[in-house]
Amino acid sequence: MERSEAYGFSGAMSGAFLLSCLLFAAISRRQRGPYMDEVFHVPQAQAYCHGRFLQWDPMITTLPGLYLVSVGVVKPAAWLLGWTGSVVCSVGMLRFINLLFSAGNFYLLYLLLFKIHQKNKAVSGFQRILSTLILAMFPTLYFFTFLYYTDPGSVFFTLFAYLMCLYGNHKTSALLGFCGFMFRQTNIVWTVFCAGNVVAEKLNEAWKTELQKKKDEKISSKKGSFSDLTRILQFLIKYLISPKNLVTLTALTWPYIILVTVFFGFVIINGGIVVGDRSSHEACLHFPQLFYFLSFTVFFSFPHLLTPTKIRKFLLSLRKHPVQYSLITIISFFLIWKFTYVHKYLLADNRHYTFYVWRKVFQRHELVKYVLVPFYIFAGWTFTDTLKSKSVFWILMYFVCLLAVTVPQKLLEFRYFILPFLIYRLNIPFPSMYRQLLELAFYIVVNAVTFYLFLNRTFRWENSDEIQRFMW
Repeated sequence: MERSEAYGFSGAMSGAFLLSCLLFAAISRRQRGPYMDEVFHVPQAQAYCHGRFLQWDPMITTLPGLYLVSVGVVKPAAWLLGWTGSVVCSVGMLRFINLLFSAGNFYLLYLLLFKIHQKNKAVSGFQRILSTLILAMFPTLYFFTFLYYTDPGSVFFTLFAYLMCLYGNHKTSALLGFCGFMFRQTNIVWTVFCAGNVVAEKLNEAWKTELQKKKDEKISSKKGSFSDLTRILQFLIKYLISPKNLVTLTALTWPYIILVTVFFGFVIINGGIVVGDRSSHEACLHFPQLFYFLSFTVFFSFPHLLTPTKIRKFLLSLRKHPVQYSLITIISFFLIWKFTYVHKYLLADNRHYTFYVWRKVFQRHELVKYVLVPFYIFAGWTFTDTLKSKSVFWILMYFVCLLAVTVPQKLLEFRYFILPFLIYRLNIPFPSMYRQLLELAFYIVVNAVTFYLFLNRTFRWENSDEIQRFMW
């Protein structure tokens, strides 16, 4: 990092942290007590603070990673600073843990952008800092910086594991992946993603060697026609059934294999992936979740994905491959028809934005979900098109992980999209400065509206005197 970039990064990170501290103070003044899921998380962390590690709230569905880290930070700080009484493990103190995770995420996002795009010498230090600032202010994640939720810590350990994977430190990556798993069980998918990075790299090397042997430069490992894809799949099967190749891949990915084995052991012993109350977290094949995620991504990345050039290229592709798109359309209709689920929380909890999205869009008419199929197809095309700089094996591995982390979820919850979105956004080519600034401005506006609604547009339910607030 050059000196000017180091100064710029330090200034951006310090400024972002100062702004977050001011917002943190404002939110803590307005909402002093636990809110929403904090009603479960805060008392559990406080029980751990008092040494009651066998006490467990059965309504909590995630492992105790957040509470263990909180105690590990707060207790030594209280001892060093002489804090006693109610301030130790108070709601504000526990929320501050996520503010620290947010600062860590800022640094990790910068390091990941630097590592992933290090071969692109055209990218300036300012662009890296600007992209870091944009991703650190990603609205769905940034909002939960100020509440005691698992999201900032979950993102921190997963991004840290990804960074270590990219640097080839796979044992450390797997250990950090375990920490991420302790925050949220579905993060095991991103451990598989890290292993998949290693496998995709070896596959790409072998594929390039295969092309060189055949001297067939017309076939690309990054994009191509349907026949090219068929040949790649044939190569993939041939490569993976070779015992020699399997031994090589196992030797490279054994730390991840051990962690995934531990995960399956946990699932068998626990009787499922969810701890505590399972009644509201039943797994299912909810394929439209992929369509919701693609729509979510287009919304938050519209400066890169929803451009006139992209639309023209999509229409050209549509005209060039009508049979393929017709088949995709039919499959999409079928998946929506047979695999759409509506969770009871989505219909009942009017504090979440998803409640209004569902009511104002999908409940307008029973045919709306089908009318949106052309947009879903465009979203899938433009999403994939921005990843064309990655190898086909990386794209395949990412989509497998994306499906694994979204499709089994019955509840439409934007928080579930945070990690797949960030990993996608980290890996697309750097956009122009204009588009970066537009994206930053959009995030600032969305965050401003979100915090304004949360702080000022409160309401009460008829059967409760508690103040309710709008949130993601």
